[in-house]
Amino acid sequence: MSNSSANQEHGPSDPKRAPGDLYWDPFDKSLRVDPHSIWRRLRDEAPAYYNERYDFWALSRFADVDSAHRDSKTFSSAHGTVLELMTQNLIRSDGMMIFLDPPEHTQLRRLISKAFTPRRIATLEESVRQLCGELLDARRGEDSWDFVEQFGAILPATVIATLLGVPATDREQVRGMIDQMFHIEPGVGMINDVSIVAMAGLHEYIGDLAEDRRVHPKDDMLTDLVEAEIVDGAGVPRTLTHLESVGFAVLLVSAGTETVARLIGWAGLLLGTHPDQRAELVADGSLIPNAIEELLRYESPSPVQGRWSTADVELHGQVIPADSKVLLLTGSAGRDDRAFPDADRFDIHRQMDRHVSFGYGIHLCLGAALARMEGRIAVEETLKRYPTWEVDREHAVLLFTSTVRGFSQLPILV
Repeated sequence: MSNSSANQEHGPSDPKRAPGDLYWDPFDKSLRVDPHSIWRRLRDEAPAYYNERYDFWALSRFADVDSAHRDSKTFSSAHGTVLELMTQNLIRSDGMMIFLDPPEHTQLRRLISKAFTPRRIATLEESVRQLCGELLDARRGEDSWDFVEQFGAILPATVIATLLGVPATDREQVRGMIDQMFHIEPGVGMINDVSIVAMAGLHEYIGDLAEDRRVHPKDDMLTDLVEAEIVDGAGVPRTLTHLESVGFAVLLVSAGTETVARLIGWAGLLLGTHPDQRAELVADGSLIPNAIEELLRYESPSPVQGRWSTADVELHGQVIPADSKVLLLTGSAGRDDRAFPDADRFDIHRQMDRHVSFGYGIHLCLGAALARMEGRIAVEETLKRYPTWEVDREHAVLLFTSTVRGFSQLPILV
């Protein structure tokens, strides 16, 4: 099946299906507003669900999604993690760790971890706080403004550019390329000419920056990436290749920008529609870190991840054959009452061992600490300046791809 056909939006109104038939696919435009009802049916009626149209299986219960994340041998990432890109062929990774399995993944992650350190992340805290303040203060005196377009989407793109060492004069250009990377073409989806050109442009820009860092090192993460070195199992020193360092930088930009923007958007919506809980956070900022975890559980910014089965898997009376596309429904797992009592209730006081919104196992999101920090500071600084707001739901716009769900526009009234 071609990418273009796989991206077409279909819904349960397909004449081949009777009304009420259980049907889900990640391209279904009709489910963008509320996928949770159909995900609940999947968990209850078909926890190992097969979609004949796109030839994939979907796991929707927390325990199954969690187990698949832990079992990278059976559920491989090497054939792609986005449904429209998944084929029998292995994906060319070039530093994209999400498309690698052990042992290649293990070695590359060890190398990259030497650059993506807690110390490097910690150095960003004050600059993130300052940026949040500047963006929020710029809206002072306005009765209405867009919580995503004028705040949530700008913050992570700027933070990632700063982390990598993009010069301040180029950050607006880079943010423009990032925005275009996530362009969605009607009838085609996220793989289109605009997004492909933007991705190529970002690769070229970061590649040039990486080459410069090899000659003129600076105190930034891109320098750390090109200089990182480990000794492999044979005792041979190893550094990242140029393609690997650039590939990871682009991965960091794409994953760390889009998902954090959606997280902040969900914070704006859910705290806007739960004023009592918002008031508690205003009164006691120590509750905010747990509120961020609840936000991630309740509305996962990246609700679908793809895997490839390497062996037959029997689950719930079904056999998922080897060489099958398998979608892990993180967004559904977070609402599974089997793992989270009263899971459809948003509760900033909820106590939970963990959720799977950052994945789990070897592919646990390397940028999770940064995303948590950005989300926490964004909420802290917002509440300092805007203890109350209402959401203009009529003019809010949901962004919807096969892997990401959140708001591209979220006007608020303050």
